[in-house]
Amino acid sequence: MGLPLALVLSACGGGSSDLPALTAAVSSSFTGDCATLPAALTGLPNTTITSATTVAAGTVSNVATAEHCRVVGKMNERVSPVDGATYYIGFEMRMPKQWNGRFFYQANGGTDGAIGTASGGIGGGGPLSTALSKGFAVLSSDAGHQSQTTPFFGLDPQARLDYGYNAVGQLTPMAKNLIKAVYGRAPDRSYLGGCSNGGRHALVAASRYADQYDGILAGAPGYNLPKAAVAQLWGVQQYAPLATGLVTTVSTAAGVTSTVSLPDVTTAFTPTELNMVSAKILAKCDALDGVADGWVGDIAGCQSAFSVSADIPSCSGSRDGTCLTPAQKTVLANVHAGAKNSSGAALYSSFPYDRSINSTASSGWAAWKYGNATSVGRDPGATAFIFTTPPQTNTTTFTGLPYALSFNVDTDAPKIFATSGVYTESAMSFMTPPNPSDLSKLRDRGAKIIVYHGTSDPIFSFNDTVTWFQGVTAANNGDASKFARLYAVQGMNHCSGGATVDQFDLLDPLVNWVEKQSAPASVTAAARGTGTSSIPALVNAEVPATWTPGRTRPLCPWPTVPRYNGTGDMELASSFSCKS
Repeated sequence: MGLPLALVLSACGGGSSDLPALTAAVSSSFTGDCATLPAALTGLPNTTITSATTVAAGTVSNVATAEHCRVVGKMNERVSPVDGATYYIGFEMRMPKQWNGRFFYQANGGTDGAIGTASGGIGGGGPLSTALSKGFAVLSSDAGHQSQTTPFFGLDPQARLDYGYNAVGQLTPMAKNLIKAVYGRAPDRSYLGGCSNGGRHALVAASRYADQYDGILAGAPGYNLPKAAVAQLWGVQQYAPLATGLVTTVSTAAGVTSTVSLPDVTTAFTPTELNMVSAKILAKCDALDGVADGWVGDIAGCQSAFSVSADIPSCSGSRDGTCLTPAQKTVLANVHAGAKNSSGAALYSSFPYDRSINSTASSGWAAWKYGNATSVGRDPGATAFIFTTPPQTNTTTFTGLPYALSFNVDTDAPKIFATSGVYTESAMSFMTPPNPSDLSKLRDRGAKIIVYHGTSDPIFSFNDTVTWFQGVTAANNGDASKFARLYAVQGMNHCSGGATVDQFDLLDPLVNWVEKQSAPASVTAAARGTGTSSIPALVNAEVPATWTPGRTRPLCPWPTVPRYNGTGDMELASSFSCKS
């Protein structure tokens, strides 16, 4: 995963470039009554404002936030000719009375379907500020459908396209016009950010809507999301033979409903076994960054140092948590090597070995590999109804685990590339950037992009993001650092959590880069262990007890890593430097 030396050197800092310099946003205010806004916004095309209220100064998304207007509405309401359901693009816009002149599109995660609080994420977990608290006008949406827990909107071709890219395309000009109507002028600078599927939205926007955004913040960007979902189903088939227990599920075939016992894939690896694997990875890789400090700072070096076959004990008897069976070791190696079809062709990326494989959080390894990989609302359902063309049609008795176990990687996986009848775009067309490596339009405008990704992410592979970044680098003569940076967050699971330092702010560095031409070097991140906050949502219970709860580390521009300077407190970021 190495990159050219030119990038290693340029990624360590520096700010000037020969790209256009975008000017800074200018603040202004709204002194009117929020309740009067619907009458003033009737001119927005194909848009209905359903409510407008004043939100007093207080706490929004666990962050102190000033008084602002909350506007709720919908666009392009219609009845589907395919499934007869009513669809629209729902949105919420929050606009501070004291505005910093900037617009932030909050791209949400999962399969969307619900309007999240429009506060604007700054990256990582347990944020201490938001785009809204910084004075941005923030938009959130449901991406064109109103079903967060089920994927059945995938039956409607337009809902697929809205989810993939069109909602952003429709909402962006609407939001800018709404801002102009409220403040008397359009935003000076526009930003878009999100994590997971929101990170995918961000990379798609960087490609499709580069003329509309000045800064992009993409976290754990699953830009190959259909492939990642297929890999999850392949993974279930890997775990099933290792299962030591059964689960019952209801199955319907030929009109007959019956109860079926299937492998309980959650028993493929026990928590004790995953703790052991984590400890073995740590023992082999901890000191590669210059100090034994309880995390893997040099994630690329770890992949060369650690070996499943050599470093994990093989069980000679029963499974007792101190070893893995030969079959378990094979599956663990296979899953990290990446999903493949029967001929050995890759279906998705490989995953790096990292210590937070033992994470118990909802963002952790087991939660994604087991629960989300067998859930109707996640990978099986998304693959069957959104990503497969033509989609499944059985919305009444569809269940996740049977579908995952019966999924044929040779004949079913290629359907994410297929078109059929009214489904004129494949999932790999509407879900991914048209040309992921070509960000020339974004670059040539003077716009910037920052990407961050946890190295312990179990669903969207950090390695896949590195591959994307290498492609962008290659397309820019070996150095994309004048407009694009990738930050690894060692030990972080999917968007947050794990044994990691995941409390950080990447929005301020992005704004400073866009508007002040001050390129970011390292960014300080903190662990948010027990005692660091009285607000439970801001505390990460997985911070190891051997760390100080507020440990800090530098997040480094890839491919540099945080290496210990040889002296100083190993709990402080100042004792580490970004080096190759």
